[in-house]
Order: sequence, then C-alpha cells, then structure tokens
Amino acid sequence: MNKYELVVIINAQMPQEQKDTIFKQTGDAVAKGGGKIVNSQVWFDRQKLTYSIRKCFEGTYYLIKFEALGLAIDKIKQVLKLNEEILRFGIYKSE
Repeated sequence: MNKYELVVIINAQMPQEQKDTIFKQTGDAVAKGGGKIVNSQVWFDRQKLTYSIRKCFEGTYYLIKFEALGLAIDKIKQVLKLNEEILRFGIYKSE
C-alpha cells in the first residue's frame, strides 16, 4: 500500500455542521475507495484564497493522510468530483 495525502478546500462561509458533513463524506469516499485513513485534521480554517473560486474568497482546508493501492485513487477522485460543495482537492503521494 502506498501513502497519500488528500487536501480538500471548501467554502469557509458555510455553517460548521455543513463543513463537518462534507469532511465526513470525504473520509467515507476514501474508505469506500479502498483506502485506510491514518490521520485527518483541519489544516487551515478561513484561509484567504489567492483567487476566487466560484465567488468564494476564503476557504477551509482539510488534510487527510491515508494508505491505499494505486488503483483506488481514481475511484476516490470520481466520488470527490461529484460533490459540488468541494471547491478544489488534490491527492498527493507521500513518503
């Protein structure tokens, strides 16, 4: 299994319970894709974005570290692309 880091950016203006729901859905997407979550946390809260994304100027960044096979990454990406509340995400291989 390889180690990965997933960074998810959502709108910082959302209510906290909606942010928590999206964070939980992101963790579920990793688990359903065949990944095992090692660590998950809020990386930055209310961070000013360099440029606006969908008319949002502040974002909340979530960092999820997980282990998965390389084939699971495409499944996770497909699920995350369907969630319209996620402004941006990136999956990076770590060591």
